[in-house]
Amino acid sequence: MVNVMPLTGKSERGPSDSSIAVSAVIAITAYLAKTSRSSASSPSCLMVVECKEKKTGMRRALKVLHDSPKARREVDLHWTGSGCMHIVEIVDAYDNTYGGRRCLLVVMECMDGGELFQRIQDNREGAFTERQAAEIMHSICVAVRYLHDSNIAHRDIKPENLLYTTTEPNAILKLTDFGFAKQTLNHTDTLQTPCYTPYYVAPEVLGPEKYDKSCDIWSLGVVMYILLCGFPPFYSNHGLAISPGMKKRIRLGQYDFPEPEWSNVSSDAKNLIRGMLSVDPAKRLTIQQVMASPWIRQYTQVPQTPLYTDSILRDTNEAWAEVQDEMTRSLATMRVDYDQVQIKSLEQSNNSLLNKRRNKVGA
Repeated sequence: MVNVMPLTGKSERGPSDSSIAVSAVIAITAYLAKTSRSSASSPSCLMVVECKEKKTGMRRALKVLHDSPKARREVDLHWTGSGCMHIVEIVDAYDNTYGGRRCLLVVMECMDGGELFQRIQDNREGAFTERQAAEIMHSICVAVRYLHDSNIAHRDIKPENLLYTTTEPNAILKLTDFGFAKQTLNHTDTLQTPCYTPYYVAPEVLGPEKYDKSCDIWSLGVVMYILLCGFPPFYSNHGLAISPGMKKRIRLGQYDFPEPEWSNVSSDAKNLIRGMLSVDPAKRLTIQQVMASPWIRQYTQVPQTPLYTDSILRDTNEAWAEVQDEMTRSLATMRVDYDQVQIKSLEQSNNSLLNKRRNKVGA
C-alpha cells in the first residue's frame, strides 16, 4: 500500500450546492491507495483503484480522470446525482497531476457486491423470480427519475453500470459511470451527441433525429427484457457490434416474447416493455409514467413467477462476459453513421447467448 500523491484540490459541498467544485487549496493527503480493483470505464478514465480513508479506515474507490471539460462535466453530473440512494456516491474530488498530466481524483463509495447480472448468475437460492426483477427495475428507475428530474440524461444505462453495495441479500443496487451523461436545460434542449452501447441504443440515436432523456427509457426497456428472460431483444447476425440487420430491427422495434421463456411472464411486464421500447420517442413512456405503472409502483405485489433468467445466464456465462466486454468497448461517441465510427466486431458465431436470441426468431 502506498500513499496517494499529495492532493492539490478538494471538493466542498454546501447544504444547497447542486454541483461539485474542484479547486486548488492546501495540499491534503487523506487517502491511501493500493492495488487496482477495476479497469478504466471511459476514455477519460486512467484507472480505478481501491483506497482507504486515513481518518476512518473506510474503504473507498478512487477514480483517476484526465482533467478536461468533459471530465469535469462527468464529475459535476455524477455529484448532482449522488443525492440519490440508488446512484453511487461521490465522497470527495481533487485535482492533481499524474504522469505529468493534470487529472481529477474522484473518491467514491466502494461497491463490493458486483455487477447486476453476475449477482443473478451467482444466485443459488432458488430460481430468479419476476418479483425480484420488478424490485431491481424499481431501484434503477428511482435513479433514472432522480436524474431526469434534474434534467440529466445518463446515456449509458447497461448492466455493467449497475452495481451492488455488498454481497449481502439486502445490498442496494446503484447506477454509476457518468462518462457520457449530459444535462438538458429545458424540454426543448435535446441531446445531439451520438453516444451509445449497441444492445441498449434507442432507435432515434441511429438516425439523424435529435434525442433526449427518452433514450434512457429505451435502455431501461432492454435491461428489463434481459432480466425477465436472460437474453437481449435485439441481436447482430454478422459478428458486428451493431450490424445493418440489428440496426434495422432497433429502428423498427422488431422484437418478440418467445416461448418458453416468456410463457408465464405477466402481461403487465410485457406491456411496460412495449411502452419503453416504442420506436417513437414521443410515444415512449416517460420515467414518471414508468414509475406509475403497476408493475413498478407495486413491485412487492408482482407474482413470484420463476423465470429462466438465472439458468440461461449461467448456461451462457462465458458468452455473456464476452458480450458485456464488447458492449463496453463499442461506445460510439463521434458520429451517428455506423460506417464512420470505429466499433470492434462481436465474434458472435460461437457466442451461445447471442445465438440463443438469434435462434429464437429463426434468423
